[in-house]
Amino acid sequence: MGRVVRRAAGIAVTGSLTVLLAAALAGGLPAARAQGTLADRLSAGSGKKAGGERLLVEAKELVYDNDRNTVSAVGNAELHYGPRTLLADRVRYDRNTGRVFAEGNVRLTDETGAVVTGDRMELTDDFKTGFIDSLRIQQTIEPRGRPARVRFSAPRAERVEGQTTTFEYGTYTACEPCKDHPERPPLWQVKAARIIHNNEERRIYYEDSTLEVAGVPVAYLPYFYSPDPSVRRDTGFLAPHFVSSNVLGSGVGVPFFWNIAPDYDLTVEPTFLSRQGVLGQAEWRQRLANGFYNLRVSGIYQETPSAFLTGPLGPGNRNFRGSVESAGQFYLGQNWRTGWDVVGVTDKWFLDNYRIRSQTITTDYFREAVSTAYLIGQGDRSWFEARAYYFKGLSTYDWQKQQPIVAPVIDYDKRRDGPAPLGGEVRFQFNFQNLTRDATQYQEIPRTRTYLVSPSLNGIAFPLYSTCSVFQRGQCLVSGLAGVDTRATAQVSWRRTFTDEFGQQWQPFAYLRGDAFFVDPSRTSYQNNEITNLFSPDTDFSGRVMPAVGLEYRYPFVADFGPLGVHTVSPIVQVIARPSETHIGRLPNEDAQSLVFDDTSLFEWDKFSGYDRVEGGVRANIGAEYAITTRNGFYVNAMFGESIALAGVNSFRRGDIANVGRDSGLETTRSDFVTRLQVSPNQNISFITRARFDDATFALKRLESGVTAKLSPFLPLEASLIYARYEAQPELGYDRRREGVQAAAVYSITPNWFVSGSVLVDLSHYLQVRELYADAAQAYFLNPVGTAPIYEKPSKFYLSSSSLGFGYRDECTTVSLNYISSPIETAAGLRERNQTFLLRLELRTLGEANFRQNLTTTSTTDGIATVR
Repeated sequence: MGRVVRRAAGIAVTGSLTVLLAAALAGGLPAARAQGTLADRLSAGSGKKAGGERLLVEAKELVYDNDRNTVSAVGNAELHYGPRTLLADRVRYDRNTGRVFAEGNVRLTDETGAVVTGDRMELTDDFKTGFIDSLRIQQTIEPRGRPARVRFSAPRAERVEGQTTTFEYGTYTACEPCKDHPERPPLWQVKAARIIHNNEERRIYYEDSTLEVAGVPVAYLPYFYSPDPSVRRDTGFLAPHFVSSNVLGSGVGVPFFWNIAPDYDLTVEPTFLSRQGVLGQAEWRQRLANGFYNLRVSGIYQETPSAFLTGPLGPGNRNFRGSVESAGQFYLGQNWRTGWDVVGVTDKWFLDNYRIRSQTITTDYFREAVSTAYLIGQGDRSWFEARAYYFKGLSTYDWQKQQPIVAPVIDYDKRRDGPAPLGGEVRFQFNFQNLTRDATQYQEIPRTRTYLVSPSLNGIAFPLYSTCSVFQRGQCLVSGLAGVDTRATAQVSWRRTFTDEFGQQWQPFAYLRGDAFFVDPSRTSYQNNEITNLFSPDTDFSGRVMPAVGLEYRYPFVADFGPLGVHTVSPIVQVIARPSETHIGRLPNEDAQSLVFDDTSLFEWDKFSGYDRVEGGVRANIGAEYAITTRNGFYVNAMFGESIALAGVNSFRRGDIANVGRDSGLETTRSDFVTRLQVSPNQNISFITRARFDDATFALKRLESGVTAKLSPFLPLEASLIYARYEAQPELGYDRRREGVQAAAVYSITPNWFVSGSVLVDLSHYLQVRELYADAAQAYFLNPVGTAPIYEKPSKFYLSSSSLGFGYRDECTTVSLNYISSPIETAAGLRERNQTFLLRLELRTLGEANFRQNLTTTSTTDGIATVR
């Protein structure tokens, strides 16, 4: 008998296919013809005992050819062995060679989940080694938590022990094939004479390779390797970055990443600059059992320091320039953690001149690097935080002597249920602050452009460090006091809300606050001695106590109008009785200078933003709130109110040494009116407006209005628009109106293509231009030397900053090009634009590259002597 056919739907095989057939035919085959079972050989190949694995074979037919000593599974053959699965139209096992031949729609899934497809496969009986024709591999990986699929293909490949696959004339890509035209090349792919994928090393080697974009060769590399896409970290060179600058020259940075161990690594990046030499950068990262830390250093010995201005306008007198940065965080237990985030630089221009990114730089209000160390504890209803701060000013106009060192700042907040029979909530708050500063920071009102230092370069004056020409109260403010300023504040408060049978809500509250101060002002060096002309500080130790009792009343009226929604009207009255604030104007004010009176602060017990000031006097806060909520998600909320000083000293009428409280809307007996209107037609669109109006004339004092919209899926657009207008606050140093519009939007042209943009329009810039011309004309009239100033009518729509970008993104590629125009200060005091192009290209799983080019040609105050 040479050939036997058995039809089977599914057979579990624990011995060989030959033995299975012999059992079925009741001994029809001699025992000598059985050369070991397939399952035994598979188990032996994988290091398991015979019979340790089970082979499941499913096919329409099993064909046994005793003459050729082969067994075949024909028709939708499916073989499962351990974690590996083989599917094909036909699978033939040759017992003489121990080889498995699969033909027709062959699909092999290995233990990693990778799917190998081909027209024909020749494998060992454990499916680990063999040759494959018309190979295609699809593997799903999740680098950094982002799922992705990578694809290999080749006309022929060899697979060895399931660990190494060699592709002859192969391709590699992470792009999906085009659904409508799968024959087209992917967006990008790497073609190579040989691609070797080593699963054990988790690397992919490319020999004689070419990078193609849309089928067009764009780069050739004779040899390189990349990590396996499933690898997050691997030793090797990272994508280079290129530099082109008149100041730095042309150059390239080549970062090298060294994966020393699973818990620490080192990145070294030399950047070779044709004009300045070699910029060295290194970053060490380590993760420990209870936290992490990193250390980053940068440095360069400049070959052409003359490209930069000399001090105090720039670092041109320095040969070596560099920076040190470090961040870390460690968990000390379930509720405690400590850490730091610090930066040190040789000069304030280094990070910007050499385009070094730093996480410690903030640009919200000032360009500065903030270093901090902290200890934080958190309980169920408690919070502890201790910090130290060091502020490094990064603008030419920042005088480091005026920057404070704050160490420490301690905050503690604890809440608990009130004792019986009071009930409610008891809260304890504590704050401690110690601050030192070398030079007092003055600000003249009205601004007359008086500066402590005004060096000149090529006939152009660079005014530095604002000061006062007249040191008199009311004409000169003190934003920061030189010397030592220490304060400790403790406050205990209680509140409870009662709702009576009519729905009225009553909330009585009380608090007791105490402050202890130690002030030792410096009266020597710089202009510190001028402080005696402005105020007589309470030196050494002093104290302040503020008890208060109050009651807040709300009576919400609710009506359900069915389809028109639920309407709620809530009158609100709050009365607080306190003694007058003491020591006004005799103590420093460091943390309570940002006073903004609007709807969010109307019902605050203390409207000051920090602890250095405390609100005193008897005051009533009155308002009303109206809300509409419908079943389809439409929401409206409106509020109107004011604050009235009933008795005692109005804390906001008597300004301190920084004039905080003046021009705030609270300095009169009856405050300005504050309003809010929020309209949200649905969860994707929200419009909100806040405004403050004069209590006597109803003139607009402050307005902030904005809308945010996310219109998908109806329109692929996300946009925001904000308009703000602030009237002049001359007693705070703002001599003219401030007004502007900011808009930003991202529009998805297609699911892959997008365009984005933003603009900031200064609607009051023309007022500054007029003032500068008036000053220049007056100076020329008094001393007619040189050329008379010429007045050019400015536009009322000054584009302060803008950005425009477009890009493409899909599962394998991200390309974006952005143009950014941001405001900078020039030597003349006017704002010009810093123009930059940013190009970013990411080939997912392969790498990314960034290119930045500055187009600035104006003489700016970034320490640079030549154009960039």
